[in-house]
Amino acid sequence: MTLAQLKDELIAYSKIIGVDKIGFTSADPFLQLKDRLLSQRELGYQSGFEEPDIDKRVEPERLLSGARTIISIALAYPSKMENPPKSTRDDRRGIFCRASWGKDYHDVLRDRLKKIEEFLQERVPDAKTVSMVDTGELSDRAVAERAGIGWSGKNCAIITPEFGSYVYLGEVVTTISFEPDIPMTEQCGSCNKCIDACPTGALIQGGQLDSQKCIAYLTQTKDFLPDQYRKKLGNRLYGCDTCQQVCPENKGKDFHIHPEMEPDPELAKPKLIPLLTMSNREFKEKFGHVSGSWRGKKPIQRNAIIALAHFKDQKALPILKELLVKDPRPVIRGTAAWAIGEIGSLEENEALNRAKKKETDEKVLVEIEKGLNLIENKH
Repeated sequence: MTLAQLKDELIAYSKIIGVDKIGFTSADPFLQLKDRLLSQRELGYQSGFEEPDIDKRVEPERLLSGARTIISIALAYPSKMENPPKSTRDDRRGIFCRASWGKDYHDVLRDRLKKIEEFLQERVPDAKTVSMVDTGELSDRAVAERAGIGWSGKNCAIITPEFGSYVYLGEVVTTISFEPDIPMTEQCGSCNKCIDACPTGALIQGGQLDSQKCIAYLTQTKDFLPDQYRKKLGNRLYGCDTCQQVCPENKGKDFHIHPEMEPDPELAKPKLIPLLTMSNREFKEKFGHVSGSWRGKKPIQRNAIIALAHFKDQKALPILKELLVKDPRPVIRGTAAWAIGEIGSLEENEALNRAKKKETDEKVLVEIEKGLNLIENKH
């Protein structure tokens, strides 16, 4: 069998196993990407979740000796939910971004990538392969762009003509020398809708993101959320879809191809108040299978408190006052204090002042002062 035939066979097989798009590129170093990553690091734009060794991110040969080809795959995920529950005055709800709907995409893609690796090893027994999704060393976007899956949009997402940017990406590095596909040229043109719509101005310019300002990143941090971003969070519990939602290339794009990616509306848009008292076990049982749970419950609970403050939800005050004095985690106590100030009136001063007398954590004391000041400024 020739390599061209093997490539055709693999493309046909990828459709059978539920891969929506497949592309091939060489395993040559990503030289332009290296310059960009070094610049991001110098500017302090990295999130800290990335592989720290930049050489590993741009030289596939470091990950697999004798690497010749990288096979990029894309799976389309839904952008709309059927019968989404409404957030009402009595039951305020938060929202997980679309990339955290359904089963954790890392597991879904790893399944497809494993099947591709097995397919190749069966046909070329001495071939070597290594695959990765998102948390691996390579930049999924740089690989997908060079493999012709789509172009790298100004919103820092890969935009495919077929599915827009609502795609998950993964790749297989292999020692087999497949003919590379042609990269797609950038098609955003003069459109800047994503840059203009970004809630925090994290999209510095087309294709450059300051991760430290990005709401998707901020929702995953574990410490206190900086003041200037709290009001920007809205009711987001994990991730942010704004730059995808405003993209003209995503208009009308909504694909329900993979049953395991379908959202459970009660998990994708959960009620906020019940989240605040959830045990680790309950959180794991309920949200453990979605990608948004990877940082544990603390960031989600902190974000839920901020969302309740966003809604000025009076019904949340009793539980927030309880968290303020009983929760062992300073971030939760402090965020609750700030939220009480955002929501409450003069009668909440007593609870804040009582907590102030007992509190020993400096950061929490700062938040209690913020809460007291917020109430004072209303009167």
